[in-house]
Amino acid sequence: MKVSVTTLPLNELDVDLLIVPLPEDVDEAVRDQLLEDLGPELQRAMDDVGGKKDDSALIYPTEARAKRVLIVGLGKKDDADAERVRQAAASAASVAHKREATTVGFVVPVLPLDGESIGQALVEGFMLSGYRFTRYKTEQTSTFDGPQRMVLHASEKERDARRGAERGRLVAEAVCAARDLVNLSPDEKTPRLFAKAVEKSGKRYGYDVSVWNKTLIEEEKMGGLLAVNRGSQEPPVFVELTWNPEHAVNEKPIVLVGKGVMFDTGGLSLKPTKNSMDFMKADMAGAAAIVGTFEAIAKLNLQLHVVGLIPATDNRPGENAYVPGDVLHMHSGKTVEVLNTDAEGRLILADALSYAKTYRPELVIDVATLTGAQVVALGSNVAALMTNAWDGAEERLQAMTAAGKRSGDRVHPMPLDDDYKEQLDSDVADLKNVGGKEAGCITAGKFLEQFVSYPWMHMDIAGPAFLQSEKPYRPKGGTGFGVRVLTEYLRERADPRTK
Repeated sequence: MKVSVTTLPLNELDVDLLIVPLPEDVDEAVRDQLLEDLGPELQRAMDDVGGKKDDSALIYPTEARAKRVLIVGLGKKDDADAERVRQAAASAASVAHKREATTVGFVVPVLPLDGESIGQALVEGFMLSGYRFTRYKTEQTSTFDGPQRMVLHASEKERDARRGAERGRLVAEAVCAARDLVNLSPDEKTPRLFAKAVEKSGKRYGYDVSVWNKTLIEEEKMGGLLAVNRGSQEPPVFVELTWNPEHAVNEKPIVLVGKGVMFDTGGLSLKPTKNSMDFMKADMAGAAAIVGTFEAIAKLNLQLHVVGLIPATDNRPGENAYVPGDVLHMHSGKTVEVLNTDAEGRLILADALSYAKTYRPELVIDVATLTGAQVVALGSNVAALMTNAWDGAEERLQAMTAAGKRSGDRVHPMPLDDDYKEQLDSDVADLKNVGGKEAGCITAGKFLEQFVSYPWMHMDIAGPAFLQSEKPYRPKGGTGFGVRVLTEYLRERADPRTK
């Protein structure tokens, strides 16, 4: 979608649909200017909506070039944060699709937010809500491909709105790319096909990609990744992504690790099909989030050295599948007793986290659809966030939580106290790969902590990564969760003034 910003007189804006986000307590001067520009029909629509959150009204003006005008309520002005603006833009997107509006305009609302945040939120909300995955549809219900051009009308802070709008476009495109990866049919994203997709992305956006084959993985002694792969006919891969611009502000890299279980049957601890295995093409959503983040930071040209690590495999119950009772020799040298083959994500992540130390990283962040317990604890709107007790732990949690609030990919800190480790004690190995019934989300994080020797954060996105019902600007299916919060967090690391 083409996105631009204009300061043309509002009544001269020639679009199929002009969207006016309106707070309840809109300034009189702003109201009067809108009425002057768009005509008296607007007054009745304003009276009907009153700026109430989620309320809207569509009119056909006679004194402006816009073919239609949509009033969208924002609620109280002081409550209208970036997420409220995103959701208002998302609700407008559904009207734009219904009315088959090829060109869309937005009046940038006057709010107690900076112009960049408003511009970014408007574009993100609209573009993310307009996402459609139609790859496998043989018959299209409509020939309309969605709006092709979006124009933001800024009466003030035009440059800020322009910067925010462009950033919103680039980030939304990256999120949609991650969604596409998650939504792909499993037979089109085997580990090797996934690696080829990442290589193609790297060539297009300018980051480096290196793919290890099974022989290299064996030489590196990644026992967790190799064990999980034993039941699959497709060999594993280990994908390294590198973004290292010339003027990076960090000497030591930030490493992002994504869980890449391309399809998870549960292995011999087989999952039930309904409402479980039938969604497991999404068990690589952490890997997809890393790819989407790399596309975003490359397009934004963030001056930050970032490395991505993705261990990729299926988890299937083949004739040589690993079994409960197996003791695995991990990359770090630790041994792990397997009690449940469906707790496989932590095994492949453990090897990747252990390998990450070779970069002498400034910080490592892993992203994974790791536990059903995360869904029980926090649902499908908020991811779980944990960190180890190295220096700066509280600051890391606060910074990522704040980035989540700004971006709309919300995260919530969870404890990672030492007493949770007791649930992982094994009689025959250093660790077992599952704890008890209690605090399953946390004990999974505690397991991963045993393989890190640097500042580290763990993000469990099991609930928000794949939805069974649509939410505002988050479609049914893959959501691309993680791309926006990671991009926002890294953007602040590259330039603290951005927050």
